[in-house]
Amino acid sequence: MTEDIGNTTESRQTIADWISCNLPDYAHVMSDFTIHVPEYFNFAFDVVDAWAEKDRNKLALIWTNQKGEEKKFTFWDMKTLSNEAANILLKFGINKGDRVLVMLPRIPEFWILTLALMKLGAVFAPAPTMLTTKDLIYRINAGDFKMIITDSENAPKCDGLSNNCPSLAQKMVVDGDCPGWISYPFELNYPAPVARKLVHFRNLRRTLPTDPMLIFFTSGTTGNAKMVIHEQSYALGHIITARFWHDLRENDLHFTVSDTGWAKAAWGKYFGQWVCGSAIFVYDIRGRFKATELLPLIEKYGITTFCCPPTIYRMLIIADLRKFDFSELRHCCSAGEPLNPEVIRIWKEGTCLDIYEGYGQT
Repeated sequence: MTEDIGNTTESRQTIADWISCNLPDYAHVMSDFTIHVPEYFNFAFDVVDAWAEKDRNKLALIWTNQKGEEKKFTFWDMKTLSNEAANILLKFGINKGDRVLVMLPRIPEFWILTLALMKLGAVFAPAPTMLTTKDLIYRINAGDFKMIITDSENAPKCDGLSNNCPSLAQKMVVDGDCPGWISYPFELNYPAPVARKLVHFRNLRRTLPTDPMLIFFTSGTTGNAKMVIHEQSYALGHIITARFWHDLRENDLHFTVSDTGWAKAAWGKYFGQWVCGSAIFVYDIRGRFKATELLPLIEKYGITTFCCPPTIYRMLIIADLRKFDFSELRHCCSAGEPLNPEVIRIWKEGTCLDIYEGYGQT
């Protein structure tokens, strides 16, 4: 990393300590734990790229869908692919402090493009794909968003946004061509394959831990959804989430069942897991879903730690759990609502594992 956006030797050593996850036992951490935050911090550079430089073959993400298609990405892949995406975003005027709404299903482009936005110092807001045009207009105007990124399936919801959202300057679609939209696949190869290193690297401004990074909207159960802004250091808070609630170690494979538009995805499919050096498992659910289809995936991929809401656990215990090989699975979590004791009992009988409950921001 150059002097322009890099960190000091001290913070680099701190980052090395974080990603080693060489934390003492829980009792000691609970009584005397602090996260040292360096003068400058950027999750994309200082965690993801740091892992890539430490081990270019280290697994970062496994993606599969209901059709059985599969893709695997190393940290090196995430580094270079996010560099490509950052170069495209720079071309279309996205810079430090600009706000971008990202409404994507559980596809690898969600992680690639949000890492790219972090590298630019831009602020991104994940949005559930269930949002309507009315919901999008409200959010874009409330947050003064400059760009929206989505896929072809959800692009029609964005018709008319430009007329109702004065701040919206750019729209990008990640999987095809739509009139009036930036095509991410097209830009990757036009007029030649986009550079895999940051073209304007030396012009990027370093991010402070207190710089904004991420916006979540609350669920809107009382009136309109409210914006909650999280700063760059937010990613470091999830060291606790991943290391102690998910019980993650380097080389684990963690599976959290959550849509990318919700905060639960940040807790279980992003920050803490990659700080720990664990890989993320992503199951792209689009069509009709039966919870029991998760069980063969846990077995096939050797998931080591697992988290899903109580609703799904209640569906999973309908299956004969003893039919599956859960020998790699060692830790299970739940969040979203209280889990009744009967479900915990049946799950333990079938897997020999307890379920650890947690709660957080709605």
